[in-house]
Amino acid sequence: MKVNIISIPVRDQEKALKFYTEKLGFLKKKDKPMGGENRWLTLVSKEAQEGPEILLEPAPLHFEPCKVFQDALMEAGIPYTQFDVESVDAEYERLTKLGVEFSVKPSTMGTAKYAVLNDTCGNYIAITEEL
Repeated sequence: MKVNIISIPVRDQEKALKFYTEKLGFLKKKDKPMGGENRWLTLVSKEAQEGPEILLEPAPLHFEPCKVFQDALMEAGIPYTQFDVESVDAEYERLTKLGVEFSVKPSTMGTAKYAVLNDTCGNYIAITEEL
């Protein structure tokens, strides 16, 4: 068993595409119309282009329980998912210069360093570094 796709619910696929590619540095892999304004829109890491894809899922627009869950996570300050980075401090500095807002500045917990950013599409995302 292996992971091929992880889904991140977003409220605006185009806005999410710009944020995840222009700010976070992911690459667009697939972009196929799915009816209406919905798209099968996936991204990959520059470092692992044949690795798992991130699906920017428009679920909060079409499935109220997903929107409620997303809102509850945001209200509680809980990240929807996390991405590993080589240096949380370096990524924090790079992303801050690009205007990315963080709800948690670089912090250490046990053997990990982390920070939490707002993806502007309804989610907090943690970036983590193993110490």
